[in-house]
Amino acid sequence: MIMMIMECSLLGKNYQPCSLNIGKEVANKKFHSLNFRATTHLSLEVGFGKQGSLANSASAKLVWPSPNDEIQFWERDFPSWNVTPQVPGNIQNDSDLMHIIHVTPEMAPIAKVGGLGDVVTGLARACLSRGHTVYIMLPFYECIQKQHINDLALLITFNAYHDGNWGQSVYGGAYNELEAYLFFNRASLEWMQVTGTQPDIIHVHEWQTGALPLLYWDMYHNLSLKKPRIVLTIHNMEHYGECRIEQLSKSGVDGSIYATEDKAIDERTIGHNPERLSLLKGGIVYSNAVVTVSPTYLNETLCSGWLSSTLIRNRDKYFGVLNGIDTAMWNPATDAFLPAKFHAQKPEGKSSCKYYVQRGLGLVSTDTLAGPHVSDITDRVPLVVCISRLVAQKGLHLITSAIKHVEELGGQMVVLGKASDGRLEREFEGLANLHNQGPSIRILLMYSEELSHMLYAAADMVLVPSIYEPCGLAQMIGMRYGAVPIVRKTGGLADTVFDMDDQSNHEISNGFVFEGIDEGSLNWALDRAFAYYREKADEWNSIVERVMEIDNSWNNSAGKYIEIYQSVRVRL
Repeated sequence: MIMMIMECSLLGKNYQPCSLNIGKEVANKKFHSLNFRATTHLSLEVGFGKQGSLANSASAKLVWPSPNDEIQFWERDFPSWNVTPQVPGNIQNDSDLMHIIHVTPEMAPIAKVGGLGDVVTGLARACLSRGHTVYIMLPFYECIQKQHINDLALLITFNAYHDGNWGQSVYGGAYNELEAYLFFNRASLEWMQVTGTQPDIIHVHEWQTGALPLLYWDMYHNLSLKKPRIVLTIHNMEHYGECRIEQLSKSGVDGSIYATEDKAIDERTIGHNPERLSLLKGGIVYSNAVVTVSPTYLNETLCSGWLSSTLIRNRDKYFGVLNGIDTAMWNPATDAFLPAKFHAQKPEGKSSCKYYVQRGLGLVSTDTLAGPHVSDITDRVPLVVCISRLVAQKGLHLITSAIKHVEELGGQMVVLGKASDGRLEREFEGLANLHNQGPSIRILLMYSEELSHMLYAAADMVLVPSIYEPCGLAQMIGMRYGAVPIVRKTGGLADTVFDMDDQSNHEISNGFVFEGIDEGSLNWALDRAFAYYREKADEWNSIVERVMEIDNSWNNSAGKYIEIYQSVRVRL
């Protein structure tokens, strides 16, 4: 697989989750120089240097952390982690191979804000393992740590059109970020034309690449790009890519021709001054196939939201394909961030991971000596983990309610997440100040890839109480690491978690599900989960083993994407 990273003067230096900043302004230039860089394989290095105590086998003596350590345990150096694809023995090359190019604002692990980055990498790996040729085109945010990308080299420099001034933020919530992504969309197509690259499929992701299908069919398809067909994946219908007509015009097309109901106008703005476009709607109309990330979310989007009418009109090309998880990056048997490795057939290392996290976060006394009785200490108190962006979608009132109820039940809970809204951040800072010195709750307002791996490995239960959730990866990653999911029945959560007390689904039951958005519904699910944990130890252990063996890998979902690709491709 080849990863293309676009480098240009508009992309900024400070990469933080949900906050990418543009650097220099570029004023009133018709053409801008671009560089592309590439790595010829998907073996990405994660982490820094080597750390002996974590690199050793599970049988080696661990160096137990303390919250008083000068360097927190998740900030230590870790062994380099070569996450090469794991190809099951029964996976063979597809008989009809394709060339697929993903155009995306994110790719894990080098430019990841949320699940989108994981999805792109996981799907690309799975298609690669089936013999297809896969490129990924990604903006070269200057903050990307270039030293962690193998074989990074300059391939080509060329010019692409943009008429106007650059905005001041990317992923900062401002309209101005549109201009950077509009330029990225056109430049990606320009590269294909300049280099003579004719993929079978151009797979675009989310509103940030919604303009590409418009530019392709109304411009580049009339030039030299005849072969590609466009597939759009909608990862979250909450974001529409609101765009002024004059902003789209800066890409070299007449933005006004898209201001109709059957193309890209944002119906919510009709009659307003000014009316606006929606890049996501335009992408839906102009793509050959549209995919969203779970069957249940597909049905939900057809029934609600202002884009439902557009989706209904395009229902014949709209598909729901459940996301998978990257089982190379998320594998407790090989995870470089874990103090002890484990898997379904040998789960003992999970207790060590739990105790390690408890010690490091001050949830057990540092006076307690590690040893044979570690299991006794960790088994007494169930640990609930919630790893989530702190936004309304994720059910914040339910997360705060869970903090209180878990403490009342005598359990422990760790929340890991970052709020982009200042008011929410202050609210959770208040909760952290209230709880973080106690023996039960830790609220960590940050993003840490390393710590998230450790928390999944330590957790007895993973909580995902979303108000809506297109797919959700946390519940699938949690299960991979032996954490039993507690979820609200919505979107992809409803497609992947089935209640332990639902006799109609007893053979596939794997967690605890609630339907309401009230605290009582959540508490009922927590009560049942804690009762299983404390009163039905053998059955609980069986659940843990069962969820670790569930195959939520991309190897399943990729086959459905391949079918969609094949249904729209052409042969010239």
